[in-house]
Amino acid sequence: MKKLISLSVFFIALSGWLAGQSNHDGFEMNWAQWRGPYETGVAPQGNPPVEWSETSHVKWKSEIPGIGHATPIIWGDQIILLSAVQTDRRAEPEDPGQNQEGQDWMNPKTTDFIHRFEVISVDRTTGRILWQTTVREEVPFAATHEFGSWASNSPVTDGEHIYAYFGSHGLYCLNFQGDILWERDLGRMEKRMNFGEGSSPVLYGNKLFVLRDHEGQSNLLALDKGSGETLWKLDREEISSWSSPLVVEFGGSTQLVTSASGLIRSYDPETGKVLWSCGGMTSNVIPSPVYADGIVYLMSGYRGNAILAIDLSKASGDITGSDAIVWKYEENTTPYTPCPVLMDGKLWFLKANNGYLTCLDAKDGTAYYANERLEGIRNIFTSPVAVAGRLYIVGTNGVTYVVKTGQEFQILAENTLEDSFYASPVILGDDLFIRGVQALYCISGN
Repeated sequence: MKKLISLSVFFIALSGWLAGQSNHDGFEMNWAQWRGPYETGVAPQGNPPVEWSETSHVKWKSEIPGIGHATPIIWGDQIILLSAVQTDRRAEPEDPGQNQEGQDWMNPKTTDFIHRFEVISVDRTTGRILWQTTVREEVPFAATHEFGSWASNSPVTDGEHIYAYFGSHGLYCLNFQGDILWERDLGRMEKRMNFGEGSSPVLYGNKLFVLRDHEGQSNLLALDKGSGETLWKLDREEISSWSSPLVVEFGGSTQLVTSASGLIRSYDPETGKVLWSCGGMTSNVIPSPVYADGIVYLMSGYRGNAILAIDLSKASGDITGSDAIVWKYEENTTPYTPCPVLMDGKLWFLKANNGYLTCLDAKDGTAYYANERLEGIRNIFTSPVAVAGRLYIVGTNGVTYVVKTGQEFQILAENTLEDSFYASPVILGDDLFIRGVQALYCISGN
C-alpha cells in the first residue's frame, strides 16, 4: 500500500513537472514574435547547419505567393507569413496626399493593381501551404520603399491566436485554422519619404501593443487581445519611426519601451503613463530595443550614430544626461535598418545597411572588434539571429555569413542561395528558416 501511495505521489509530481516543462517549451521552443523568444534575436537552443547551398542541406523550398518582408513566426507545426499578392485587376489609386521632400530620388514603389493582403500558414515539416486567408483586398495605400513591401510588419502569437498587422491596411486576429475572429482599421499612416511601414505589434498578458509613428498624428495603442477594443491610446509627438516596442519585466513591475527620433520613452503598460524618457537617437529610428540584466539598449544609425545603455534601476522621469545612462557609443558603426543581437553579455550589430560587423561588451560598451568586413554581402535589410555560439547574417543578394560569437572576429562559413532576402531569418531547433522574395527555405542538418 505504501509503495502504491509513493508511486502515486511520484506520478503526480512527474505530471506537474511535465506541465511546467510544456509551458516553458511553449515560450522557448517557438518563435512567436519579431526577434524571437527574448526579443534579442537569439534562439535558446538548436544546432542548424553552418554550411549549405541550393543543393545541400535544403530540407525543403516552398514558393510563397506575393511579396512580404515580414519575418515569419512559428508555433508548433505552423509557420505564419504575411504577404501582399498582386491581382490582375487595376483600380484608380487614391491620392495619398504626400508631397514629401526626397520621395522621388528614393524610387518609391507604387501600384494601381488591387492586392490581396494574406495570412499564410506553412507546414513546418514539409513546406506545404496549409491555408491562406485573404484579410483585405484593395490597392495599397501610398508608396513603399524600393526595397520594401506592403506586408512588412511581422505577426505575433500567444499560441492560441495569430495577430496579423498590415499597418494602414488593418489589424486582424485569426485562429490557427485561418478564420478571422476580429479586425480593426486603425487608420492610415503617412511615412516619411514614402519609406513604407514596418513596426510590429507586441503581446503582453491580455494586451496587444501597436506603435504608429508617422508624419501625421503618431500614437501608441493598447488593445484587448480578445476583442480588439482599445484599452488606452496615447498621442505621441513623433515623426516616422519603424522600431517595434519592447516589453520589459524589471524590479517586480513591467515597462513598455519605445525608441524614436524625438524621445525614447518607457510606459506603464496598464495605464500608458510615461515612466521615464530621454533623447539621444538619430532620425529614422528602425532598430528595436533589446534588454538583459536590468539594462535596455537602444540604437540608430541614420545621419548619425547612437547607442544608449540605460539602467532601469535608475530610470525615472527625464533621464537625459543622468547616471541612468550607463554608457554611450557614437562611433560610425551603428545600424540603420538591422536590429542588434544581444547574447552572453555582448552586443553585435552591423553598420548602416552594410556588411561591417561590430561587437561590444554590453556591460560597459568596450569594443571587442569594430567594422569587420563581410566581403560577399551586398546590402543588408534583414536582422542577424544567433544560436549555439554562431551569428547568422543574411544579405539581400542571397549570401549568408555564419560568424562565431566570441570576442574575436571569426567567419565560419559563407553560403549562397538563389534568391533575394529582406525578411529576417528564424531559428527553431536544428532548422534555419529564411524567407526570400521567391521562396521560403528550410535549411536543416536533419
